[in-house]
Amino acid sequence: MSQLSNYHLMARYNRWMNAKIYDAAATLTSAQLQQQRGAFFGSIIATLNHLLVADILWLQRFANQYDNGQLAAVAALTTPVQLDQILYSELSPLSAQRQWLDQQLYDWVTTLTELQLAGVLTYRNSKGVLHRKPFAAVLQHFFNHQTHHRGQLSTLLFQAGVDIGVTDLLALIDDEGV
Repeated sequence: MSQLSNYHLMARYNRWMNAKIYDAAATLTSAQLQQQRGAFFGSIIATLNHLLVADILWLQRFANQYDNGQLAAVAALTTPVQLDQILYSELSPLSAQRQWLDQQLYDWVTTLTELQLAGVLTYRNSKGVLHRKPFAAVLQHFFNHQTHHRGQLSTLLFQAGVDIGVTDLLALIDDEGV
């Protein structure tokens, strides 16, 4: 599988898993979503917000060098200022923004080229520190970060009595490829 094919698969997996997480979260009350559960970001809603914040930050960084015209709407969003920032305190608008962002991500990933993946991403982190890292590796980190926190969310949801079902990437891979 090429790197490009891998990232296309990761973008599909991201969209699929986020839909599953949000569908499961929608079965809980607002109070249950806000309940402090001892997770790194505290609650289900705060963890969902963190993922959205981090994705916006990374996609805005990617837009600076690797836009291909697909990330202009993401680049125009107000840049979050904290990784634990609550952009939406209620699930419905958070879910709508997540779906929109996942589509922006998917559409953008399908425009990437091998030449771009071989490039170097120059960006400043949330503390203003300048970094230069291989773009393909940073993109892999981007998808890995999402998976990490969705794992936390699946546990938090399970503890709240909601089973989100199959989460394995294998479920998206058919017998003849992706």
